[in-house]
Amino acid sequence: KKKKKKKNIKVKNFRITFKKGYALLIIYIIARSINMKQKPAILVLADGTIFRGWSLSFPFTISGEVVFTTGITGYQEIITDPSYSSQIVIFTSPEIGNTGINDKDNESFSVSCAGIITRNLCEYPNNWRMNRTLPDCIKQEKIPILYGLDTRKLTQHLRSAGAMNGCLSNQTLNPEILQQQLQKTPSMVGLDLVSQVTISKPYEWNENILPQWQFSNTQNITNINSRNIVVLDCGVKYNILRHLANFGGNVIVLPANSSVEKILSYNPIGLLLSNGPGDPSAVTYLIQTLRSLFEKKIPIFGICMGHQIIALALGYKTFKLKFGHRGINHPTGVFQKVDITSQNHGFAVSSQSLINNQVLVTHYNLNDYTVAGLVHKSLPIFSVQYHPEASPGPHDTNSFFQIFYKMIQLNLT
Repeated sequence: KKKKKKKNIKVKNFRITFKKGYALLIIYIIARSINMKQKPAILVLADGTIFRGWSLSFPFTISGEVVFTTGITGYQEIITDPSYSSQIVIFTSPEIGNTGINDKDNESFSVSCAGIITRNLCEYPNNWRMNRTLPDCIKQEKIPILYGLDTRKLTQHLRSAGAMNGCLSNQTLNPEILQQQLQKTPSMVGLDLVSQVTISKPYEWNENILPQWQFSNTQNITNINSRNIVVLDCGVKYNILRHLANFGGNVIVLPANSSVEKILSYNPIGLLLSNGPGDPSAVTYLIQTLRSLFEKKIPIFGICMGHQIIALALGYKTFKLKFGHRGINHPTGVFQKVDITSQNHGFAVSSQSLINNQVLVTHYNLNDYTVAGLVHKSLPIFSVQYHPEASPGPHDTNSFFQIFYKMIQLNLT
Protein backbone atom coordinates (compact mmCIF):
# COMPACT_ATOMS: atom_id res chain seq x y z
CA LYS A 1 0.00 0.00 0.00
CA LYS A 2 2.88 2.37 0.89
CA LYS A 3 4.55 1.68 -2.48
CA LYS A 4 1.30 2.32 -4.31
CA LYS A 5 0.81 5.56 -2.41
CA LYS A 6 4.35 6.75 -3.27
CA LYS A 7 3.77 5.88 -6.93
CA ASN A 8 0.53 7.89 -6.99
CA ILE A 9 2.33 10.88 -5.45
CA LYS A 10 5.05 10.71 -8.15
CA VAL A 11 2.45 10.50 -10.92
CA LYS A 12 0.54 13.40 -9.40
CA ASN A 13 3.71 15.53 -9.12
CA PHE A 14 4.62 14.69 -12.72
CA ARG A 15 1.16 15.75 -13.88
CA ILE A 16 1.45 19.05 -12.00
CA THR A 17 4.95 19.68 -13.38
CA PHE A 18 3.81 18.78 -16.90
CA LYS A 19 0.78 21.08 -16.65
CA LYS A 20 2.97 23.94 -15.42
CA GLY A 21 5.47 23.36 -18.23
CA TYR A 22 2.70 23.14 -20.80
CA ALA A 23 1.12 26.32 -19.46
CA LEU A 24 4.47 28.14 -19.66
CA LEU A 25 4.90 26.94 -23.25
CA ILE A 26 1.44 28.24 -24.19
CA ILE A 27 2.23 31.59 -22.55
CA TYR A 28 5.54 31.77 -24.46
CA ILE A 29 3.85 30.99 -27.78
CA ILE A 30 1.15 33.61 -27.16
CA ALA A 31 3.76 36.18 -26.14
CA ARG A 32 5.80 35.35 -29.22
CA SER A 33 2.73 35.62 -31.45
CA ILE A 34 1.94 39.02 -29.95
CA ASN A 35 5.56 40.02 -30.58
CA MET A 36 5.26 38.85 -34.23
CA LYS A 37 2.18 41.09 -34.71
CA GLN A 38 0.94 39.48 -37.92
CA LYS A 39 -0.63 41.70 -40.54
CA PRO A 40 -2.45 40.69 -43.76
CA ALA A 41 -0.43 41.19 -46.95
CA ILE A 42 -0.92 40.64 -50.68
CA LEU A 43 1.17 39.84 -53.75
CA VAL A 44 -0.13 41.04 -57.12
CA LEU A 45 1.67 39.71 -60.22
CA ALA A 46 1.96 41.50 -63.56
CA ASP A 47 -0.49 39.05 -65.17
CA GLY A 48 -3.14 39.86 -62.53
CA THR A 49 -2.66 36.75 -60.38
CA ILE A 50 -3.15 37.43 -56.67
CA PHE A 51 -1.72 35.64 -53.61
CA ARG A 52 -2.63 36.55 -50.04
CA GLY A 53 -0.79 35.80 -46.80
CA TRP A 54 0.70 37.42 -43.72
CA SER A 55 3.47 39.87 -42.98
CA LEU A 56 5.03 41.41 -39.90
CA SER A 57 3.72 44.70 -38.54
CA PHE A 58 5.95 47.32 -40.18
CA PRO A 59 4.33 48.90 -43.29
CA PHE A 60 5.67 48.31 -46.80
CA THR A 61 4.72 48.45 -50.47
CA ILE A 62 7.45 47.32 -52.86
CA SER A 63 7.71 45.98 -56.38
CA GLY A 64 10.30 43.93 -58.24
CA GLU A 65 10.83 40.81 -60.30
CA VAL A 66 9.35 37.76 -58.56
CA VAL A 67 11.69 34.75 -58.76
CA PHE A 68 12.06 31.43 -56.93
CA THR A 69 15.05 29.60 -55.50
CA THR A 70 14.97 25.85 -54.86
CA GLY A 71 17.79 25.60 -52.29
CA ILE A 72 16.89 23.82 -49.05
CA THR A 73 19.57 25.71 -47.10
CA GLY A 74 21.32 29.07 -47.27
CA TYR A 75 18.50 31.58 -46.76
CA GLN A 76 20.87 34.03 -45.01
CA GLU A 77 23.36 33.95 -47.89
CA ILE A 78 20.52 34.33 -50.41
CA ILE A 79 18.90 37.42 -48.88
CA THR A 80 22.31 39.13 -48.60
CA ASP A 81 23.48 38.19 -52.13
CA PRO A 82 23.62 41.38 -54.29
CA SER A 83 22.61 39.30 -57.33
CA TYR A 84 19.05 39.33 -55.89
CA SER A 85 18.87 43.12 -55.95
CA SER A 86 15.39 44.39 -56.98
CA GLN A 87 13.97 40.85 -56.79
CA ILE A 88 11.28 39.36 -54.55
CA VAL A 89 12.57 35.90 -53.68
CA ILE A 90 10.29 32.89 -53.21
CA PHE A 91 11.81 30.08 -51.13
CA THR A 92 10.42 26.75 -52.35
CA SER A 93 11.69 25.08 -49.18
CA PRO A 94 8.56 24.86 -46.98
CA GLU A 95 10.16 26.63 -44.01
CA ILE A 96 13.07 29.03 -43.55
CA GLY A 97 14.70 30.43 -40.44
CA ASN A 98 15.33 27.09 -38.70
CA THR A 99 18.97 27.88 -37.87
CA GLY A 100 18.52 31.57 -37.14
CA ILE A 101 20.88 34.34 -38.28
CA ASN A 102 24.58 34.68 -37.42
CA ASP A 103 27.28 37.31 -38.04
CA LYS A 104 29.47 35.20 -40.34
CA ASP A 105 27.30 34.02 -43.26
CA ASN A 106 26.32 37.32 -44.88
CA GLU A 107 27.41 37.69 -48.51
CA SER A 108 27.35 41.51 -48.40
CA PHE A 109 27.12 44.23 -45.77
CA SER A 110 23.30 44.33 -45.83
CA VAL A 111 20.14 42.63 -47.10
CA SER A 112 20.07 42.86 -50.91
CA CYS A 113 16.77 41.35 -52.07
CA ALA A 114 13.64 43.50 -52.36
CA GLY A 115 11.45 41.06 -50.42
CA ILE A 116 10.92 37.48 -49.19
CA ILE A 117 8.10 34.99 -49.78
CA THR A 118 7.95 31.73 -47.81
CA ARG A 119 5.41 29.12 -46.71
CA ASN A 120 6.47 29.04 -43.06
CA LEU A 121 8.66 31.40 -41.06
CA CYS A 122 10.42 29.62 -38.19
CA GLU A 123 9.95 31.48 -34.90
CA TYR A 124 11.90 29.08 -32.68
CA PRO A 125 15.27 28.30 -34.32
CA ASN A 126 18.07 26.39 -32.64
CA ASN A 127 21.69 26.52 -33.76
CA TRP A 128 25.00 26.99 -31.96
CA ARG A 129 26.10 29.76 -34.37
CA MET A 130 22.95 31.92 -34.30
CA ASN A 131 22.69 35.22 -32.46
CA ARG A 132 19.16 36.23 -33.51
CA THR A 133 16.10 34.77 -35.20
CA LEU A 134 15.10 35.39 -38.81
CA PRO A 135 11.85 37.14 -37.73
CA ASP A 136 13.93 39.47 -35.53
CA CYS A 137 16.28 40.13 -38.46
CA ILE A 138 13.30 40.87 -40.73
CA LYS A 139 11.88 43.35 -38.23
CA GLN A 140 15.21 45.03 -37.52
CA GLU A 141 16.16 45.30 -41.21
CA LYS A 142 12.53 45.98 -42.25
CA ILE A 143 12.58 43.34 -44.99
CA PRO A 144 9.20 43.05 -46.76
CA ILE A 145 7.87 39.51 -46.28
CA LEU A 146 4.84 37.46 -47.25
CA TYR A 147 4.30 34.08 -45.57
CA GLY A 148 1.51 31.60 -44.89
CA LEU A 149 0.60 31.12 -48.57
CA ASP A 150 0.87 28.19 -50.98
CA THR A 151 4.39 28.77 -52.35
CA ARG A 152 4.17 25.54 -54.37
CA LYS A 153 1.25 26.93 -56.36
CA LEU A 154 3.04 30.27 -56.83
CA THR A 155 6.23 28.56 -58.02
CA GLN A 156 4.33 26.36 -60.47
CA HIS A 157 2.63 29.46 -61.85
CA LEU A 158 6.00 31.17 -62.47
CA ARG A 159 7.45 28.04 -64.06
CA SER A 160 4.51 28.02 -66.46
CA ALA A 161 4.14 31.77 -67.11
CA GLY A 162 7.76 32.83 -66.48
CA ALA A 163 9.34 35.15 -63.94
CA MET A 164 7.52 38.49 -63.90
CA ASN A 165 7.22 41.69 -61.91
CA GLY A 166 5.07 41.74 -58.81
CA CYS A 167 3.94 44.16 -56.12
CA LEU A 168 4.03 43.17 -52.44
CA SER A 169 2.16 45.22 -49.84
CA ASN A 170 0.58 45.22 -46.40
CA GLN A 171 -0.37 48.91 -46.60
CA THR A 172 -3.07 48.45 -49.21
CA LEU A 173 -4.83 45.18 -50.04
CA ASN A 174 -6.52 46.61 -53.13
CA PRO A 175 -5.17 44.76 -56.21
CA GLU A 176 -6.18 47.56 -58.59
CA ILE A 177 -4.07 50.15 -56.76
CA LEU A 178 -1.08 47.79 -56.71
CA GLN A 179 -1.51 47.04 -60.43
CA GLN A 180 -1.19 50.76 -61.13
CA GLN A 181 2.08 50.88 -59.20
CA LEU A 182 3.25 47.72 -60.93
CA GLN A 183 2.92 49.37 -64.33
CA LYS A 184 5.65 51.84 -63.26
CA THR A 185 8.10 49.03 -62.38
CA PRO A 186 10.78 48.62 -65.06
CA SER A 187 11.35 45.29 -66.79
CA MET A 188 14.54 43.41 -65.91
CA VAL A 189 15.37 43.33 -69.63
CA GLY A 190 17.63 46.29 -70.40
CA LEU A 191 18.03 47.19 -66.71
CA ASP A 192 21.53 48.05 -65.46
CA LEU A 193 21.54 47.15 -61.76
CA VAL A 194 25.32 46.76 -61.55
CA SER A 195 25.68 50.55 -61.32
CA GLN A 196 23.36 50.48 -58.29
CA VAL A 197 25.12 47.74 -56.30
CA THR A 198 28.79 48.35 -57.13
CA ILE A 199 30.98 50.10 -54.58
CA SER A 200 31.83 53.81 -54.82
CA LYS A 201 35.43 53.54 -53.55
CA PRO A 202 38.13 50.84 -53.87
CA TYR A 203 39.04 48.71 -50.87
CA GLU A 204 41.40 45.86 -50.02
CA TRP A 205 40.03 42.52 -48.79
CA ASN A 206 42.02 40.60 -46.15
CA GLU A 207 39.66 37.94 -44.74
CA ASN A 208 40.43 34.29 -45.54
CA ILE A 209 38.13 31.26 -45.39
CA LEU A 210 37.99 29.96 -41.83
CA PRO A 211 39.84 26.61 -41.43
CA GLN A 212 36.67 24.69 -40.50
CA TRP A 213 35.08 25.64 -43.85
CA GLN A 214 38.01 24.72 -46.10
CA PHE A 215 37.22 21.68 -48.21
CA SER A 216 40.21 21.73 -50.54
CA ASN A 217 43.96 22.26 -50.26
CA THR A 218 44.72 25.93 -50.87
CA GLN A 219 48.21 27.20 -50.23
CA ASN A 220 49.63 30.69 -50.52
CA ILE A 221 51.52 31.01 -53.80
CA THR A 222 54.74 32.65 -52.69
CA ASN A 223 55.59 34.52 -55.88
CA ILE A 224 52.33 36.55 -55.80
CA ASN A 225 52.19 37.47 -52.10
CA SER A 226 52.93 41.14 -52.74
CA ARG A 227 51.11 41.38 -56.09
CA ASN A 228 47.59 42.68 -56.79
CA ILE A 229 44.54 40.66 -57.84
CA VAL A 230 41.83 43.09 -58.96
CA VAL A 231 38.11 42.29 -58.57
CA LEU A 232 35.62 44.34 -60.56
CA ASP A 233 32.60 44.55 -58.28
CA CYS A 234 29.36 43.90 -60.17
CA GLY A 235 27.75 42.82 -56.87
CA VAL A 236 30.47 40.56 -55.51
CA LYS A 237 29.79 37.96 -52.81
CA TYR A 238 32.13 37.93 -49.83
CA ASN A 239 32.93 34.25 -50.25
CA ILE A 240 34.47 34.90 -53.67
CA LEU A 241 36.82 37.37 -52.00
CA ARG A 242 37.63 34.87 -49.24
CA HIS A 243 38.63 32.25 -51.81
CA LEU A 244 40.91 34.72 -53.56
CA ALA A 245 42.51 35.83 -50.29
CA ASN A 246 43.23 32.21 -49.40
CA PHE A 247 45.83 31.99 -52.16
CA GLY A 248 47.73 35.08 -51.04
CA GLY A 249 48.30 38.30 -52.92
CA ASN A 250 46.55 41.62 -52.37
CA VAL A 251 42.85 41.38 -53.25
CA ILE A 252 41.78 44.85 -54.45
CA VAL A 253 38.07 45.47 -55.11
CA LEU A 254 37.26 48.22 -57.62
CA PRO A 255 33.95 49.73 -58.81
CA ALA A 256 32.54 48.13 -61.97
CA ASN A 257 32.73 51.48 -63.79
CA SER A 258 36.48 51.86 -63.23
CA SER A 259 38.41 53.03 -66.27
CA VAL A 260 41.07 50.95 -67.98
CA GLU A 261 43.70 53.40 -66.69
CA LYS A 262 42.44 53.05 -63.11
CA ILE A 263 42.52 49.25 -63.29
CA LEU A 264 46.00 49.15 -64.83
CA SER A 265 47.31 51.59 -62.21
CA TYR A 266 47.20 48.70 -59.72
CA ASN A 267 49.45 46.65 -62.03
CA PRO A 268 47.18 43.58 -61.60
CA ILE A 269 48.49 40.08 -62.25
CA GLY A 270 44.92 38.78 -62.41
CA LEU A 271 41.41 40.16 -62.88
CA LEU A 272 38.12 38.69 -61.63
CA LEU A 273 34.69 39.81 -62.81
CA SER A 274 32.15 39.07 -60.12
CA ASN A 275 28.51 38.05 -60.01
CA GLY A 276 25.81 40.73 -60.08
CA PRO A 277 22.17 41.59 -60.82
CA GLY A 278 20.28 42.81 -63.87
CA ASP A 279 20.69 42.52 -67.62
CA PRO A 280 24.37 42.03 -68.61
CA SER A 281 23.84 43.61 -72.04
CA ALA A 282 22.94 46.89 -70.30
CA VAL A 283 26.38 47.11 -68.64
CA THR A 284 27.92 48.58 -71.80
CA TYR A 285 30.67 50.53 -70.01
CA LEU A 286 32.16 47.36 -68.53
CA ILE A 287 31.92 45.48 -71.83
CA GLN A 288 33.94 48.23 -73.53
CA THR A 289 36.48 48.30 -70.67
CA LEU A 290 36.94 44.55 -70.91
CA ARG A 291 37.63 44.64 -74.64
CA SER A 292 40.50 47.04 -74.00
CA LEU A 293 41.83 44.84 -71.19
CA PHE A 294 41.87 41.74 -73.44
CA GLU A 295 44.75 43.36 -75.34
CA LYS A 296 46.86 43.45 -72.14
CA LYS A 297 46.69 39.64 -71.83
CA ILE A 298 45.98 39.76 -68.11
CA PRO A 299 44.48 36.47 -66.77
CA ILE A 300 40.73 37.03 -66.42
CA PHE A 301 38.17 34.89 -64.56
CA GLY A 302 34.43 35.59 -64.79
CA ILE A 303 31.71 34.30 -62.44
CA CYS A 304 27.97 34.48 -63.23
CA MET A 305 27.42 38.09 -64.40
CA GLY A 306 31.18 38.21 -65.06
CA HIS A 307 30.80 35.20 -67.37
CA GLN A 308 28.07 36.98 -69.34
CA ILE A 309 30.06 40.23 -69.57
CA ILE A 310 33.09 38.34 -70.92
CA ALA A 311 30.90 36.58 -73.50
CA LEU A 312 29.41 39.90 -74.64
CA ALA A 313 32.89 41.43 -74.89
CA LEU A 314 33.91 38.49 -77.10
CA GLY A 315 31.02 39.18 -79.48
CA TYR A 316 28.35 36.80 -78.22
CA LYS A 317 24.77 37.58 -77.18
CA THR A 318 22.76 36.99 -74.03
CA PHE A 319 19.05 36.38 -73.52
CA LYS A 320 16.58 36.28 -70.64
CA LEU A 321 15.65 32.84 -69.33
CA LYS A 322 11.99 32.03 -68.78
CA PHE A 323 12.28 31.62 -65.02
CA GLY A 324 16.04 31.56 -64.45
CA HIS A 325 18.41 29.16 -62.70
CA ARG A 326 18.31 29.64 -58.93
CA GLY A 327 19.23 26.76 -56.67
CA ILE A 328 22.10 24.67 -55.33
CA ASN A 329 21.73 21.43 -57.30
CA HIS A 330 22.14 22.37 -60.96
CA PRO A 331 24.14 19.77 -62.95
CA THR A 332 26.71 21.17 -65.36
CA GLY A 333 29.38 19.59 -67.51
CA VAL A 334 30.18 17.94 -70.84
CA PHE A 335 30.14 14.31 -71.89
CA GLN A 336 30.50 12.04 -68.84
CA LYS A 337 31.84 14.70 -66.43
CA VAL A 338 29.14 16.29 -64.25
CA ASP A 339 29.45 18.83 -61.43
CA ILE A 340 26.61 19.83 -59.13
CA THR A 341 26.62 23.62 -58.87
CA SER A 342 25.09 26.61 -57.14
CA GLN A 343 23.40 29.00 -59.58
CA ASN A 344 21.58 32.32 -59.42
CA HIS A 345 20.92 34.09 -62.71
CA GLY A 346 18.06 35.14 -64.97
CA PHE A 347 20.10 35.63 -68.17
CA ALA A 348 22.33 33.27 -70.14
CA VAL A 349 24.75 33.28 -73.08
CA SER A 350 23.03 32.29 -76.31
CA SER A 351 24.48 29.09 -77.78
CA GLN A 352 23.22 30.17 -81.20
CA SER A 353 25.55 33.17 -81.11
CA LEU A 354 28.70 31.05 -80.57
CA ILE A 355 30.56 32.04 -83.73
CA ASN A 356 34.01 32.89 -82.36
CA ASN A 357 36.28 29.98 -83.25
CA GLN A 358 38.80 31.19 -80.68
CA VAL A 359 36.42 30.30 -77.82
CA LEU A 360 35.44 26.85 -76.53
CA VAL A 361 32.35 25.94 -74.53
CA THR A 362 33.64 24.02 -71.50
CA HIS A 363 30.35 23.40 -69.68
CA TYR A 364 26.63 23.25 -70.34
CA ASN A 365 23.77 23.41 -67.89
CA LEU A 366 22.52 19.83 -68.22
CA ASN A 367 18.93 20.76 -67.37
CA ASP A 368 18.39 22.93 -70.45
CA TYR A 369 21.78 22.88 -72.26
CA THR A 370 22.42 26.60 -71.93
CA VAL A 371 26.08 27.67 -72.00
CA ALA A 372 27.65 27.36 -68.52
CA GLY A 373 31.38 27.79 -69.18
CA LEU A 374 33.77 29.33 -71.71
CA VAL A 375 37.53 29.43 -72.28
CA HIS A 376 39.58 31.37 -74.83
CA LYS A 377 42.05 29.32 -76.90
CA SER A 378 44.85 31.90 -77.07
CA LEU A 379 44.13 34.46 -74.32
CA PRO A 380 44.20 33.72 -70.55
CA ILE A 381 40.43 34.10 -70.18
CA PHE A 382 37.81 31.70 -68.81
CA SER A 383 34.42 31.98 -67.14
CA VAL A 384 31.60 29.98 -65.56
CA GLN A 385 27.90 30.77 -65.28
CA TYR A 386 27.62 29.29 -61.80
CA HIS A 387 29.17 29.93 -58.36
CA PRO A 388 32.31 27.88 -57.61
CA GLU A 389 32.53 29.59 -54.21
CA ALA A 390 29.08 28.16 -53.34
CA SER A 391 27.66 29.92 -50.22
CA PRO A 392 25.27 28.25 -50.24
CA GLY A 393 25.79 25.07 -52.20
CA PRO A 394 28.15 22.23 -53.12
CA HIS A 395 31.93 22.58 -53.45
CA ASP A 396 32.34 20.48 -56.61
CA THR A 397 33.84 23.36 -58.59
CA ASN A 398 35.85 25.44 -56.12
CA SER A 399 38.95 24.13 -57.93
CA PHE A 400 38.33 26.91 -60.49
CA PHE A 401 40.06 29.30 -58.09
CA GLN A 402 43.12 27.04 -58.21
CA ILE A 403 42.94 27.06 -62.02
CA PHE A 404 42.80 30.86 -61.95
CA TYR A 405 45.92 31.08 -59.83
CA LYS A 406 47.79 28.51 -61.92
CA MET A 407 46.93 30.62 -64.95
CA ILE A 408 48.40 33.65 -63.14
CA GLN A 409 51.55 31.71 -62.30
CA LEU A 410 52.01 30.63 -65.92
CA ASN A 411 51.47 34.18 -67.09
CA LEU A 412 54.20 35.44 -64.72
CA THR A 413 56.83 32.98 -65.95
